[in-house]
Amino acid sequence: VQLQASGGGLVQAGGSLRLSCAASGRTFSNYAMGWFRQAPGKEREFVSALNWNGDSTHYADFVKGRFTISRDPAKNTVSLQMNSLKPEDTAVYYCAASRFTVWGIEESEYNSWGQGTLVTVSS
Repeated sequence: VQLQASGGGLVQAGGSLRLSCAASGRTFSNYAMGWFRQAPGKEREFVSALNWNGDSTHYADFVKGRFTISRDPAKNTVSLQMNSLKPEDTAVYYCAASRFTVWGIEESEYNSWGQGTLVTVSS
């Protein structure tokens, strides 16, 4: 399976972006999906994830109330709506497909990764 993330770009603080992740090669509708990010000079970190059917979601504390994860099984896509962006949200964002049906926060639970999309938030 290949995951293609898109939607990154340059935005001012307080602005919004919507990231999208499209899958090809197989459907990932039966698996949990997640978003991670890696800021310059830092380790990759968990951002958000949701169960295979979207009935349960989880967010890192630093994005709660600002980001919303969702999925469209018909389109085989997962999205991350990012509002009230802050300069510290600047990072490369990666989507990932889990090997499990329920969400997790550990990278080891995910076995397919997209190439990443860069989000830059200016102050």
